[in-house]
Amino acid sequence: MNFNASRNVNAGGPRKAKRVVDVAAMGAPSPAPSFSPAAPYNPGYAQGPPPPYQQGIQLDGAQNFGTPEPAGNFGYMAGYPQTPMASPANIGAMLHQPIVQDMAMQYGNQLAAQGREVVTRELGKFVPVSRLRYYFAVDTNYVLKKLLLILFPYRHQEWMVKYDQESPVQPRYDVNAPDLYIPCMGYVSYVLLAGFMLGLQQRFSPEQISVQASGALAYIVCEMALYLATLYVTATRTALNTLDLLAFSGYKYTAMIYSLLAALALGAPGYYACLLYCSLGLSYFLVKTLRLRLLTGPTQTSEQPSYAYAAHYASPNPYTDSWAKPSSGGTKRRVYFLLFVAITQPLLSWWLTYHLVPSSPALPPVTSAG
Repeated sequence: MNFNASRNVNAGGPRKAKRVVDVAAMGAPSPAPSFSPAAPYNPGYAQGPPPPYQQGIQLDGAQNFGTPEPAGNFGYMAGYPQTPMASPANIGAMLHQPIVQDMAMQYGNQLAAQGREVVTRELGKFVPVSRLRYYFAVDTNYVLKKLLLILFPYRHQEWMVKYDQESPVQPRYDVNAPDLYIPCMGYVSYVLLAGFMLGLQQRFSPEQISVQASGALAYIVCEMALYLATLYVTATRTALNTLDLLAFSGYKYTAMIYSLLAALALGAPGYYACLLYCSLGLSYFLVKTLRLRLLTGPTQTSEQPSYAYAAHYASPNPYTDSWAKPSSGGTKRRVYFLLFVAITQPLLSWWLTYHLVPSSPALPPVTSAG
């Protein structure tokens, strides 16, 4: 198709430019250069041949990698701001801040709680702390009833310990339950009364208090060791544990105190008369109380006796054993052990008090005025 400029042109007007649609009329375009892999790439500037390939990392020979690093400077460095050291006045002012005091109090409470936990855990390996709470759960009413029961046990009828489901009630709710409060207070009262009586006889010295206290404590230890060894040697299994034996053997201090008070008022005759009556009452009390625990044994399948703590240590209840009638072969051994305890308690009461008795009444008789 050829372009004709005079076609479709008005005679009176200017000619209008037409758009060329025929590419052949404009001429053939210049051919693009063919791509050759061997030809070097020329982006428009001179470029030399590429460097030869070298395997590995190329290092600059001017760099010296053997130069040791400089030692650290932890002191003052110029150019960095240094924090001034806190003065004692600033530290004291900081300690008086409420938030610091609260943090210190919380930290101290945590340390105290951890210390109590550690002490309780270590002490629990040797002393059953959870069981001791049961033996000290007493009140004033219980103490008065128990003292009267030890002094006048003949009219008491019910000797069985009361139970709440499977566990016995606390001593404050049952006068027949054993406790350790009266034995502990009786031990302290005996030591103080012994010192008072020695002072009235002009035989007191500061060492006598320690002698009386250590002697009574040594007899307690020997007595408990004798009882436990007897149960072990005779292979007697009972419902008693060590704390029960300690409680019942500690009731003799009540009879000892009654006898010493009678010696202060009436002299040697009053002491022996009161000691005889209190010894009979104490033996009657022990026989009536212990026979329920000695003549009936727990139904245990293990060979370990019930007075040890290994089998039932995790239980907080000291009377978790069930009751059953023992075999006839062990009944005689239990009876002999019961009589042994009932006889040794009055003998120990006399042995620990006879040297304190004055020959005459230590207290002057009370005379009425006028």
